[in-house]
Amino acid sequence: MTTEVIGGDEPPLAEHSRLGPYRLVQQLGEGGMGVVHLALDRQGRAVAIKVLRPHVAHDPDARARLAREVETLELIRHPNVAPVLDADLDGPRPYLVTKYVPGPPLDDYVAENGPLDVEELTRLAEGLASAIEAIHDTGVVHRDLKPGNVLIVDGDPILIDFGIAHAVEDIRLTMTGLVMGTPGYLAPEIVEGAEVSPATDWWGWAATLVFAATGQPPFGRGPMEAVLARVARGESDLRGLDPNLRPLLRAALSPDPEHRPSSDEVVEALRRYARGESVEEGARWSEHTQVIDSAEYAEGESEPPPPPRPPAPFVDDRSTAYPQGGGETSDWQAAMGTPYGVDPRIGRPQRSVEIAAVGGVLVALAAAAPLFAFGLLVVLGAVARTADRSVTSLVLRRSERGVRRSDMPLAVAASPVHFAIGLIGSVLFSIVPLVVAAGVAFAVAFGLSGATGGLLGPVQPIPLAAGTLGGVLTAWWGPGSASLRRGTRSLVRGATPSATGRQIWLIVLGVIALGAVVWLVSLSGGAPTWWPLTGPPDLPTR
Repeated sequence: MTTEVIGGDEPPLAEHSRLGPYRLVQQLGEGGMGVVHLALDRQGRAVAIKVLRPHVAHDPDARARLAREVETLELIRHPNVAPVLDADLDGPRPYLVTKYVPGPPLDDYVAENGPLDVEELTRLAEGLASAIEAIHDTGVVHRDLKPGNVLIVDGDPILIDFGIAHAVEDIRLTMTGLVMGTPGYLAPEIVEGAEVSPATDWWGWAATLVFAATGQPPFGRGPMEAVLARVARGESDLRGLDPNLRPLLRAALSPDPEHRPSSDEVVEALRRYARGESVEEGARWSEHTQVIDSAEYAEGESEPPPPPRPPAPFVDDRSTAYPQGGGETSDWQAAMGTPYGVDPRIGRPQRSVEIAAVGGVLVALAAAAPLFAFGLLVVLGAVARTADRSVTSLVLRRSERGVRRSDMPLAVAASPVHFAIGLIGSVLFSIVPLVVAAGVAFAVAFGLSGATGGLLGPVQPIPLAAGTLGGVLTAWWGPGSASLRRGTRSLVRGATPSATGRQIWLIVLGVIALGAVVWLVSLSGGAPTWWPLTGPPDLPTR
């Protein structure tokens, strides 16, 4: 067996060939940046060697990432963490040597043996918690806690793959992206673009425990967008979990870090459960748990664990440094410049003020031209979802295959498909906001009619503006909104790359909103236009 070369001029490394003092035995796994081999040292001892792919070995950033991994592992000495043994970062084929762990990844282990019982689960939780604490004590965050990065040896967990770990205080590295291949194990705050913190690892730890106890991903399977939306809303599927454990692990997967129990609380609760005692007795976290309606996880949609596969690769990505000075690159430009599966959107400015200004313009336009404003909202939603899908598909493709000359042509060819899917999603996900908008408009009209003693219908400017505000907020935070938020932020960042651009953006939006108000008050006699219809819909006023 040989490894695939994606670009580069050097031949692949064949089995039984030599790399420094090591003889390669077989390939264990591969990622966008590196290939992991089982090898033997001069004394015949088995080791694991991560070798940079030829097409990235000459990249200074790739070598720097491997060097950071060496530095990270050298800081950690713990029985539940695979230690570094050797490294050659300066040769033509840079590599990192770690202890070979002769055990399957947790997902393969569960697929073969079934979900863990309570004693095994407690042992897993204790071992991983101890490893994570040791990592955090050195000022490092692992960032990619998931079943594929936990190997099981004689019932004990060994944590591997520090390819994307980084120091907590390293500001530049907190602007790197996320590994998009395992969205069900990314903390909600990271999905929303927050910086990486130790809480990131503890959330991934809890999600991994749920998988170990049920054999199912805690947020289901399906399109990445749907999984990330469930993560952001805290809609975990815990049906395969003992009812006595559900409140504990549901709290550990809460979207709000303040409502999550500490790792000590989780481990102690598991110990009490193993002894047959109450899990929730006296627990502070139980006050914040709530039952989530998991109707969307219908029994017919549940999938069995996947069949066993080769050990999971040491997945790598690379860090992204954004340009200093005049302005930022767009998310698409940043994605084109980060070829190894890094999502450039994470850690970038949220543009909350600029986006709020867009919402204000929609509210003002709705008071003057409600149907036009609704149509504009649907189109903007479609464009935003298209932007999100375009960047995400590029990140996923490069994470799996590395950089290719075909990336740009494929992205252009796929854009009509992305837009069609985005438009369908925008229309479907506008139904709930439209219902909310109508309800708020009726409620405001009813309240104002009672307060003034007059007769005010929901199709008047004030109820329309209030209803649109409710609808816009629902669209932003309601069902299917994760892709809309990511795409909108990408578009606004691209349109406002500098401080001057942001000022111009706000001025233009202010002029549009003011123009709508002036038109409504001065030119239309206070009555909104229902273009393209000739008049308002026939609705009851009371």
